[in-house]
Amino acid sequence: MSMQSRYRFTTAWLPNGWRRNVVISVDPAGDIVDVAADDVVTTARLVNGAAIPGMPNAHSHAFQRAMAGLAETRGKSLDSFWSWRDVMYRLASRMTPESLNAIAAQVYADMLRAGYTAVCEFHYLHNQADGEPYDESIVMCQSLIDAAATAGIGLTLLPTLYQTSDFGGEPPTAAQRMFAMDTERFLALLERLRSSPQLNGELEVGIAFHSLRAVPPASMRTVVEAHGNAKAIHIHAAEQEREVAACKAHLGKPPVQWLLDEMSVNDRWCVVHATHASTEELRSLAATGAVIAVCPTTEANLGDGMFQAEAYVSADGMLAIGSDSHVSLAPAEELRWLEYQARLVRKERNILAGNEHGSIGAALWKRACSAGARASARRIGALAPGRRADIVVLDLNAPLFAGRVEDAILDTLVFADPRNAVRDVMVGGRWLVQEGRHFAETAIAAGYRKAIANLL
Repeated sequence: MSMQSRYRFTTAWLPNGWRRNVVISVDPAGDIVDVAADDVVTTARLVNGAAIPGMPNAHSHAFQRAMAGLAETRGKSLDSFWSWRDVMYRLASRMTPESLNAIAAQVYADMLRAGYTAVCEFHYLHNQADGEPYDESIVMCQSLIDAAATAGIGLTLLPTLYQTSDFGGEPPTAAQRMFAMDTERFLALLERLRSSPQLNGELEVGIAFHSLRAVPPASMRTVVEAHGNAKAIHIHAAEQEREVAACKAHLGKPPVQWLLDEMSVNDRWCVVHATHASTEELRSLAATGAVIAVCPTTEANLGDGMFQAEAYVSADGMLAIGSDSHVSLAPAEELRWLEYQARLVRKERNILAGNEHGSIGAALWKRACSAGARASARRIGALAPGRRADIVVLDLNAPLFAGRVEDAILDTLVFADPRNAVRDVMVGGRWLVQEGRHFAETAIAAGYRKAIANLL
């Protein structure tokens, strides 16, 4: 007797386009084993709505969700990324394993409700506030792993190396001591995590370097030599013009070019932001197969600048999205901002279809799913056999979807912002959100409120 679960979706977006009456069969491990269109099998559970692949979130700092809305008051001096960073440091200094766990669980549940089904967690809160290590070396990592398990989201954990406050080997400031870790200790942390029995279909472990200003070249090379086979290698680069100028002064090249020349970048790398990378750097990076993770709502909130999305898409670059500081947790909003920035630069419309013609919403969702799957090192991003059963079901009864079919559904999702568009969400074959409600949202919210009360 088959142990597969079978679901018949009214309509579904498959790699070869939209089809009706699509039956997706899922095995007990959470993988899609069969997809059959135009099927009216009566034994399959009927799910009314439009099934699309869940979106991977390629860049997250879960703890920063706790400060969303708390850094929007103008001070006496000029506000910038650097003044925002001071506020973030103060929040980080209060974070405990318990509060990180509660905040991350809430963030991950909210991501699921919005249509993200996996997240790359760029994690650098390693120590206590005074810089002393915890007695249990992986306790903060474990807080995130447990939070993802509580919410049910797929997690790619990216323990992050952070050693210096600036180029030239400047030591960490007092506010950065809780991030800092020497190379030997970092390698031991990776070994501990990568040998964990918890690794399964919903947990991957990669590595991350905070940035070239925070990791000296020698340390980066040592880690890559030891873990060059890591499935995912992430780094912040070229987010701020000041960072680019300092990198040129100390390393002789802007950060993206330095990475290209010095680190054998390939399709396992993900460069986060690349806001101020040149057109030539973007073309060269695209040729490596590396992913760029852009976070348009955070980049706008911080005043970073506008990423040259058209240049990267034109070079057929792998372009993923992330919610970063989590001022927004909606993948459709990240994609909308990405396209709108390109329109403002060009003073034209419908820019980021790449070398294809047709729906911008479909092109953006497809590109971000594919690149996000690569960045997260997960078998997700498409409704096809062999992929994880990460499925988002859109409620076609929502008024704004009236009269929309096929790609117009995705254009409406991305550009018309229909409220409560995401009705159901499955991750690894398990329904986590149904009728817009996360299965554990009440308990998760209670834990979050308690953690925020203690923090603030």
